[in-house]
Amino acid sequence: MQRYAWTGHSAQAGATSGVIEAAHASAAADALIGRGIIPLTIRESSGPGAGSDAGAMLRSLLPEHLFEPKVAPVDLLIFSRQLNTLLRAGVPILRALMGLQETATSDKMKTTLAEVRRSLESGIALSMSLAQHPRVFDNFYIALVRVGEMTGRLDEIFLRLFHHQEFELFMRQQVKSALRYPGFVVSAMVAAIGVINVMVIPAFATVFQQAGATLPLATRILLATSRFTIDYGGLLVLAVLVGGMVLRAWIATPGGRLRWDGWMLQVPVAGKIVRKAMLARFARSFSLSLKSGVPISQALSVVAQTVDNQHIARRIDGMRDSVERGESVLRAAAVTGIFTPVVLQMLAVGEETGAIDELLEEVSDLYNNEVQYELKTLSAQLEPILIIFLGVLVLILALGVFLPVWDLGRTAFAK
Repeated sequence: MQRYAWTGHSAQAGATSGVIEAAHASAAADALIGRGIIPLTIRESSGPGAGSDAGAMLRSLLPEHLFEPKVAPVDLLIFSRQLNTLLRAGVPILRALMGLQETATSDKMKTTLAEVRRSLESGIALSMSLAQHPRVFDNFYIALVRVGEMTGRLDEIFLRLFHHQEFELFMRQQVKSALRYPGFVVSAMVAAIGVINVMVIPAFATVFQQAGATLPLATRILLATSRFTIDYGGLLVLAVLVGGMVLRAWIATPGGRLRWDGWMLQVPVAGKIVRKAMLARFARSFSLSLKSGVPISQALSVVAQTVDNQHIARRIDGMRDSVERGESVLRAAAVTGIFTPVVLQMLAVGEETGAIDELLEEVSDLYNNEVQYELKTLSAQLEPILIIFLGVLVLILALGVFLPVWDLGRTAFAK
């Protein structure tokens, strides 16, 4: 018997996890389903404490897969599209995976497909075989593949997954493009401040000390900042690194991630973009799940795993509980307080007409366009903030450096 660490979702306990003994992963999944738990991930457990909070904290500080190669999103995108084409052409799944393994350009993808093939040959279902690689296939991917197995529409499922991943990849590229210019400006400003503190201000400090004049407040602040940077610069960098590690470990905890995601929605400028992006992802994932034949309550459970924001995921879980108690989707969504009037109106019409999936797809397209517009104008929205910050910095430097020089020059001419 093997020990398997699993994560899942139940109607009574919500998100849950644990360790189970079974002959293989498929048997573990059957045992969990028998308990009323929908398994999301199942993987071999190396020990009784593998799922402990202390272990999670340690892994967050020292990442287990830090130097392990990753599967790029574009590799998974191509895999989904090619597998859809092969299955639609009637190629058996094992032969299709063998062909994709031989043509894959990523070594990590080749290794993953080889392990998936071995799992399939040993009698494990495709969804469970994919679930053994959570760093490659996420919960949403596995859940839809499981639906495809139950409905016999795997080829259609992989096509929908391809379009979903194409949308996600496009959004990531848009975010990177939007943040490139502000990131460059901020990096240049930080570098300039470092050079001024370490090289420029100390040179003026010698002149000011020799003059023995009373220095203005701005100059005293610059000199104190420069001395602190020179004396404690190494400790400051170390403190920033340690602080980043502690913050990362805190965010890795359930409570920390929940509070961090809630704060992200309140950040000026970025908060509204995050909220619209999460609404677009929710609408697209929910629509895709419903089109694939997933029941509404189970679809909400799957979608909660894909929004990538625990604050919103917690509200979607509450929405699922309300639907399971017999409330309408509209009423359950309205209680959460995270959906805009546009989404609620579309849900109301969708419930009346039985076309929730189609209307949610339109909602996804609507917010997708809004997010694209917000990202295209992000640089323009951040420019006033950067200009004000740069202006204040230049003003402090000008007052701190040139006022004493001006006073010294005026004193010299007076003599």
